[in-house]
Amino acid sequence: MPGPKDNQRGDGRTPVGLVVRLAYGSVDEFAERFAVNLSRGGLFIRTREPRPVGTVLSFELRLAGGEVVVKGQGVVRWIQAEAPGASPPKAPGMGVQFTALDDASRALVERMVTGRERRGAAPGATAPVAERPALTPPPTRAPGPPPPRLAPVAPVRPAPAPAGPPPVASRPGPAQADLSAPHRVEQLAAGQVRVGIPLPAAPEPITRPSRVVVGIDLGTSNSCAAMVKDGRPYVIPSREGYNTVPSIVALNARNLFVVGHLARAQLLVNPRQTVHGAKRLIGRPFDSAPVQECRSKFAYEIVPDADGLAAVRLGPATLTLEQVSALVLREVKEVAQNHLGEEVNRAVITVPAYYSERQRQAVRQAGALAGLQVERILNEPTAAALAYAYGRHLDQRVLVYDLGGGTFDASVLELKDNVYEVVSTGGDTFLGGVDFDNLIAGVLLERYQRQTGRPFDGDKVALSRLADAAERAKCALSERTEFPVQLPFLALVDGCPVGLDTTLSRAEVIGLVEPLVDRTIDVCREVLLAKGLSTSDVDEVILVGGQSRMPLVHQKITAFFGKPPSRAVHPDEAVAMGAALLAHSLASAEGVVLIDVLPMSIGIGLPGGGVKTIIERNTALPVRKRYGLATTRDGQAEFELVVVQGEEEQAEDCAFLGTLRLTGLPPGPRGMVKIAVTFDLGAECLLTVTAREMNTGRQVQAQMTARHSRELVRQQLEDGDGGAAQRLMTGAYPLSARGPGGGEAARQTGFWALVRRLLGRG
Repeated sequence: MPGPKDNQRGDGRTPVGLVVRLAYGSVDEFAERFAVNLSRGGLFIRTREPRPVGTVLSFELRLAGGEVVVKGQGVVRWIQAEAPGASPPKAPGMGVQFTALDDASRALVERMVTGRERRGAAPGATAPVAERPALTPPPTRAPGPPPPRLAPVAPVRPAPAPAGPPPVASRPGPAQADLSAPHRVEQLAAGQVRVGIPLPAAPEPITRPSRVVVGIDLGTSNSCAAMVKDGRPYVIPSREGYNTVPSIVALNARNLFVVGHLARAQLLVNPRQTVHGAKRLIGRPFDSAPVQECRSKFAYEIVPDADGLAAVRLGPATLTLEQVSALVLREVKEVAQNHLGEEVNRAVITVPAYYSERQRQAVRQAGALAGLQVERILNEPTAAALAYAYGRHLDQRVLVYDLGGGTFDASVLELKDNVYEVVSTGGDTFLGGVDFDNLIAGVLLERYQRQTGRPFDGDKVALSRLADAAERAKCALSERTEFPVQLPFLALVDGCPVGLDTTLSRAEVIGLVEPLVDRTIDVCREVLLAKGLSTSDVDEVILVGGQSRMPLVHQKITAFFGKPPSRAVHPDEAVAMGAALLAHSLASAEGVVLIDVLPMSIGIGLPGGGVKTIIERNTALPVRKRYGLATTRDGQAEFELVVVQGEEEQAEDCAFLGTLRLTGLPPGPRGMVKIAVTFDLGAECLLTVTAREMNTGRQVQAQMTARHSRELVRQQLEDGDGGAAQRLMTGAYPLSARGPGGGEAARQTGFWALVRRLLGRG
């Protein structure tokens, strides 16, 4: 058996790069089935062409989809010849002793070995051949600077192989790997670019719809999947055992895209390459005020895509918001597949009730990119009402108060047995827990500047630590009256590290965020007044969303409605479980009946910039409306309509849905050529607009959820012979000449002015 000198022999050699391709489709399957080939100090690679003893290796273990699960360096310590007649059979291969592993690989190895030790060997299973070098775990590292990418493993003297058959445990262990088939070993080219999660570029075709339809809550902060079993919904736990997956995508130091908890782990140390809060941006034009406000607050880079919509840049790659959401959805999809042990490619996905048509279509596109057949887009308050009332045969009028991480929705529903009818809805897609955190972070920044007597000059990492401390303080002060905030080494002052040491009280935080909670109450009041309802007409108030846990929210709700809110649903899981119930009912003879409403009015742009409303908000869906138009000049040969959505009086302040052009009109005097425009709005708020010339029957049709930009309309209005308003007829309206970043984004002082300066955008 080789001794310590072998390590010295290999130190000066160039490692041989190997990629080991495994047939496992997920990390969980790999952790369960490959554990028999691995120990804390080494692993066994099954191959008919083993490397010579003493060969230094730089290796990667990859799943079937290409994801790297274990990466490091090692030395070949022994070779095993094939012995199919032995008991147990021996597979050909080589034993590799670890000399270096990255942190993620070390954690996974420890998890696998610990799990195997806890379970014991399976009856009759092959002994873990990788245990031949009885290697000890690496020594515990004292606190200090973060470790390098490849943490060295102390060399140890291998011990003789264990004699005799492996011990037999009383409990059955996991399914063991097939030792008869060698691993697929490939040479790793120098400088090879690795992508842990390939970016979804086009919708994956669904050739065989899955048996199971899951419900997915695609949240601003966290996402989760749920399904129904034996008539009861439950949330599917993630790989790490949590009920939710953080809606975060990041590019790590190894040039790998990571999602969920791995991405959240680097949010504080690498905020520039970590995307969070994508739900606020999806489907929005880059030059819109909400996107410009996000650019001033988020550390990652927000850029325009080819169509003028908001996108993000991570390293050399530019990702659309649909791709970012698709990565999160694909992670949730894989969580469901690992849990069920079968393919899952059908889902009901929830969105805020106040989402525009373009945003809903963007979520549909994200689902398709993730390989999901989106059976239905469901409003989050409606999903929460389903979770609350399903199977209870209620006859009530309820208001769902949904205050999540980034959005707020309020919807009034009438529940009658299995009929769920939305009668009024409203909301604010830029009001959520993140806004509460921002206010608290501003106070912490002011205290830091007061303690140090100079402006904050920390970097983006320090700023992320400040925001994280604000969120932790907010959560803690829901259960206690005071919370200490201690942030050492935020910045250097005269060469000395300076931190923040202060205490926040619940009363201080209430004074900060009370205006935000009052805004939610104003939305509730407006939603009731829209249908002539009063607070006494509401039987129950259902709280949904993590931010609704705040005691101040309970107090305000109780004061406004005259009754405490219901605690019948879990605020974090109700939406996903409601989506799962609807998914289950789609294939059930006893399905539920959902009657939803249009959250925001739909209209057409008028000359001069006004809006003609065609379908009013809170109109029950589905609905069809027709509108008659006529030419405005003699001999007009074409007609173009601009469709917008929103409650604003000016078209420039509304969401732009698209344009519809009808060409080849018959010649005729002004007003004699008639055009009928039909607006068809389906149950899921998918709008189809049809324009038909009455004399010839010529018509065009378009779904107003396609990717268009305001810049396109601006170009249409500015080109030509200056008669654009006549050429576009009712579709003509002037777009704003002012630059992006109005409203709150125009503030130049305080906390967010500092954020701008740190991000180079001030």
